Amino acid sequence: MPIKQLPPQLINQIAAGEVIERPASAVKELVENSLDAGAKQIVIEIEEGGSRLIRVRDDGCGIEKADLSLAMSRHATSKIGSLLDLESVLSFGFRGEALPSMSSVSRLTLSSRQEMDSAGWTVKADGTEEELDPVPTSHSIGTTVELRDLFYNTPARRKFLKTDKTEFGHIETVVKRMALSRFDVGFSLKHNQKQVVDLKPALSNEQKDQRVGMLCGKGFIQQSLEIDVMNGEFGLQGWVGLPTYSRSQADMQFFYVNGRLIRDKLINHAVRLAYQDVLFHGRHPVYVLYFTIDPTLVDVNAHPAKLEVRFRESKAVHDFVYRRVKQVLTDTRPSDHYAIKTVEPALTHYQPPQDDMQQSHLPMSVAESSGRYASQPSFGGSHSAHTMAASFQQANNDGGAIPPMGFAIAHLHNTYILAESDKGLILVDTHAAHERIVYETLKTQYDAGDMPSQPLLIPQKIELSDEEMLLFEQNEALLDGLGIELSASGPTTLLVRSIPVLLAQDDAEKLVRDVLIDLAKTGESRSVKDACYTVLGNMACHGSIRANRRLTEVEMNVLLRDIEKTQNSGQCNHGRPTWVLLTVQQLDALFLRGQ
Repeated sequence: MPIKQLPPQLINQIAAGEVIERPASAVKELVENSLDAGAKQIVIEIEEGGSRLIRVRDDGCGIEKADLSLAMSRHATSKIGSLLDLESVLSFGFRGEALPSMSSVSRLTLSSRQEMDSAGWTVKADGTEEELDPVPTSHSIGTTVELRDLFYNTPARRKFLKTDKTEFGHIETVVKRMALSRFDVGFSLKHNQKQVVDLKPALSNEQKDQRVGMLCGKGFIQQSLEIDVMNGEFGLQGWVGLPTYSRSQADMQFFYVNGRLIRDKLINHAVRLAYQDVLFHGRHPVYVLYFTIDPTLVDVNAHPAKLEVRFRESKAVHDFVYRRVKQVLTDTRPSDHYAIKTVEPALTHYQPPQDDMQQSHLPMSVAESSGRYASQPSFGGSHSAHTMAASFQQANNDGGAIPPMGFAIAHLHNTYILAESDKGLILVDTHAAHERIVYETLKTQYDAGDMPSQPLLIPQKIELSDEEMLLFEQNEALLDGLGIELSASGPTTLLVRSIPVLLAQDDAEKLVRDVLIDLAKTGESRSVKDACYTVLGNMACHGSIRANRRLTEVEMNVLLRDIEKTQNSGQCNHGRPTWVLLTVQQLDALFLRGQ
């Protein structure tokens, strides 16, 4: 077959296959054009899931009469003029492909009016890119693009469309995501003449919270942490959900680069890494984050639908996002977000006094440090001779600050600590909370290269399999860093000479075998630090307070004080919540008080 030039309409239809995948893709391109035009109000009208009608109207700057016909041609744009402009583009669109692609697979009408014009002008396109003569029309300042009978001339594409409900669901998702990118713009969405979304411009912080809550759920803002940091050329703002506010799928993760919503493996990995030891297995974090960067350091021309970008300094971007999200998660204490998780999806916020947030080295046994806490006058001294109710009342009478986690009342079923605070009742999972405390202590000591070990009075002999012995030989240096001193005394025999101080009360043989099993599971593909953290987490789990161990009141209060100053104390190493709050208001509602 001889080579021949394809007609413009066929070229546009081929391009439409990449740019316009479904009605939602057309809505996205049109809304982005409206935002680039400086619109402050965008109205989207949909009929039959977008297959019959898509109409997007804005109050932007409009298009000149002479440019209306040119706007229907491929690679015609007002947003860039040279390669230099492309390297620093900040607008959503820049290729000039959207309108001609849509006109080739639908019946498109473009109407617009600028402020200086007395009337609007309209053109109708069919994808042939022929010269079009604008005709006058009644139109307000701004632009309206109307698509009718999408894919009417490409039946193969049309038959792949889903039901009207499904296609409109995709459109609604696109509009909501665009609404999160521009708080200063109002959005209206109608389907079959029915109002579905009506968002006014959100200018104040309260209005922004309301918009985010409306789109991501009311519980999100209440159970999220706000982040706002700048570091040289990078900036990160937005909200990250608490680890206990997670989902079974990654459907509420919004990341914007210079206002553009993207899906990027690098960013996803950075955020997932920040949540790695605070999120329950199989759960996904929730976040709305806005990343700002010098436009010359990011390539937005990497995907037909502009959903992916390339960073010139990808490692620096990855580390910045990881460290900032990790920092806001680890720096949270009960005094910052009083309730990590309440019985109902609501949180009680209050502004705590600023105090020293440094984590101290905590011993393994809660009982061993009880004297240190019992002697602190700010908590009313030792509670062993008083009931916790009296201690709570005494703190109120003396005008002293009641600790965020309150004072222990009872140890329920030898598993849960019941504590009274000024906000209500707090239930603590003893094992999970102590596991987090020990884990954070082990991590701090490991990172500082100061993992104290306890020599055994009599070295303990362990018989290993050939595979376990090989693991020991491959990871001998790593084990030394964990405070476990081992030496070979035979082909398959090890002598345990010392173990970490925090685990001195544990069975040395069981500890070593568990560590070797963990090392076998982590594999060589993971970094040494990640492997060590996994091992440390399991070491903490094995050595923490077990269920059915009865704690004294002093021991329970020591644990509560430790929770208050421990990083990530809202969840254990496996992502399970360590404590929940039942507020006074919730207690009143249970007993119908005030109704």
